[in-house]
Amino acid sequence: MASTGVTKRSRTRRAGESAYGFLLLAKNVAMTLVALLILVAGVWSSWGDAKPSMLTKGLERGTVTVSDCGDEWCTGSFTPAREGGKSRGRVRIDEAVTNGTGDRVPVTLKPGTDHAVRTGAAGIFHAWVPFGGSLLLTSLIVAGGLGLRRTGWAMGLLGAALLGASFATLTL
Repeated sequence: MASTGVTKRSRTRRAGESAYGFLLLAKNVAMTLVALLILVAGVWSSWGDAKPSMLTKGLERGTVTVSDCGDEWCTGSFTPAREGGKSRGRVRIDEAVTNGTGDRVPVTLKPGTDHAVRTGAAGIFHAWVPFGGSLLLTSLIVAGGLGLRRTGWAMGLLGAALLGASFATLTL
């Protein structure tokens, strides 16, 4: 009989190899969970403004004429788009979606609040900015931690495109 040259590994070596494999698996599971957590947090953070910006049916729509701006918020008067709607003397809107005092911005009002959310492409892209940031952050985890470089690049480019589209539509 000819010898195949294969020697049986010791029990200690086999245990060490399986422990190392378990640690690699645990690292990949942990990285995947962290990536999913960041993505879910980005969607959760974005959805509050994205929902009234995209799904306007049944919400009060109109325009806000900006009269005063602070550090993060601008205020102004709300004029409804439909007849029979209620005008409001003062509503607040995110300062990032306006061009300053005197600007007229198409908005919807969040139900039961004085908070206005910009509609149209600029409002939708701006609402999804937190998700774009979470895509950028997660791309580093996916590419570096999980070793999925193409997927990481795709996620990073998608996040950068979303942030760029928000910037481009808000500056027009």
